[in-house]
Amino acid sequence: MRLGINLGYWGAGMDGDNLAVAQEADRLGYDVCWAAEAYGSDAPTVLAWVAAKTERIDVGSAIMQIPARQPAMTAMTAATLDSLTGGRFRLGLGVSGPQVSEGWYGVKFDKPLARTREYVEIVRKAMTRERLSYDGEHWTLPLPGGPGKPIKLTVHPQREHIPLYIAAIGPKNLEQTGEIADGALLIFPSAEHLEETALRHLRAGREKAGLTMDGFDVCPTLPLALGDDVTALADVFRPYTALYVGGMGSRKQNFYNQLAQRMGYEKEAAEIQDKYLAGDKTGAAAAVPHSLIDQTTLLGSVERIAERMTAYAEAGVTTLTLAPAGFTLDERVTALRAGVEAMERAGLA
Repeated sequence: MRLGINLGYWGAGMDGDNLAVAQEADRLGYDVCWAAEAYGSDAPTVLAWVAAKTERIDVGSAIMQIPARQPAMTAMTAATLDSLTGGRFRLGLGVSGPQVSEGWYGVKFDKPLARTREYVEIVRKAMTRERLSYDGEHWTLPLPGGPGKPIKLTVHPQREHIPLYIAAIGPKNLEQTGEIADGALLIFPSAEHLEETALRHLRAGREKAGLTMDGFDVCPTLPLALGDDVTALADVFRPYTALYVGGMGSRKQNFYNQLAQRMGYEKEAAEIQDKYLAGDKTGAAAAVPHSLIDQTTLLGSVERIAERMTAYAEAGVTTLTLAPAGFTLDERVTALRAGVEAMERAGLA
């Protein structure tokens, strides 16, 4: 099992620290550094900056939002970053959610599976540098009856095949991800529930494509916090968990709430959402069960974290991405180093 790091969103007040954390992860031998985007910082700009200031660590988008860019633009960005970084770029894609897609980008959030499949097909075709033409339900290239003609990408990516990941939560999206992608980006992963909530669906998609799980990167992100009081550490993440389970998307389309339900927290997920959407964020955070937080984070001593890492490796995780918690740079760097130490103690490094 390999280690990654997720810097989250740029512009949250820790930008200088984020770069230092990425450089320390590079020095420690972390495999990949991911950056996110929602409706603030964009991932490619951050990744270009990080790549220019590091030496060997891969940089990946977790995620570049599908409604934000035409697929050919994404192919251009991926090819450019792969060329500039000497083959260190990983392309992570996702549909975002209805509020961001429709409210921020003005793109209707409909048929996300079909749109993702077509998007991936166009991106991959463009990066082969063959002349681009496509006739689908959501994209037609070139547009018929006009001056457009099939053209090809002029940039030469460093590699013939840039690893492509999809952020997936729901069963159908997970199955399609297994079928069409090289890896899956997972959030709120529980080692105890990973087979039923993710892996069996990914495996079904791989089988549909005539493939096995060999070479497919199962890549969940987990916050990591070091300390002796696990309960107190878990409490730090209550607002974070409540935001996703209670407030992301809409009442009918909250993928994280549905995931919590599939993990056995049906009643609790409903209560968290009811309180969050009613404006009671404090009550929503208080309603998050300790066990849900503990199962979806890495908390405690190095020894306890090592035990949890072993559980994830045995469950089928191939790249464990850490989001090191801390209020200062020293605390985050200490958490980074603890991640490597825990891997070594678990015999996974």
